[in-house]
Amino acid sequence: MARALIVGCGCRGRELGARLAALGWQVRGTSRNDLGLQEICAAGFEPANADPDRPGTVLELCGDVAVVVWLLGSAAGESDAVAAIHGSRLERILERLVDSPVRGFAYEAAGSVDERHLAGGREIVERAGERWRIPVAVLTGGRDEPGWAGRRAEMVAGLLAV
Repeated sequence: MARALIVGCGCRGRELGARLAALGWQVRGTSRNDLGLQEICAAGFEPANADPDRPGTVLELCGDVAVVVWLLGSAAGESDAVAAIHGSRLERILERLVDSPVRGFAYEAAGSVDERHLAGGREIVERAGERWRIPVAVLTGGRDEPGWAGRRAEMVAGLLAV
């Protein structure tokens, strides 16, 4: 059974996790706070404390993960920190995933984060996919559109078929 790590497992992350679970996946979701971890657990997923601004906390969760989902298109926080998780922190994570069991990476390139940061993150992910032959998916489109979680779950699952 494949396992997905959803980095940024808030409301939308739990919805995506439910769709992946329905496809037979095990889901581990991350949060930076106790309330978020409780909500992930209540949804039936494995909760994990991690902060995307500290790549080591994410990487230590990847030992048994097939796909990482970077679901941070609407990340909130200090401007520089949000820019980093779509820039330098994202780049460090991808560089280190090459030496891990992770076989795919999905990046959310839509949301309330500044479009420049999302576009930069998309470029980093696409470049990593080409350079290290990591199957990648770029998740775009309206998050409020009907059926978005199902389509994204299929994209994530499809990464293992590449």
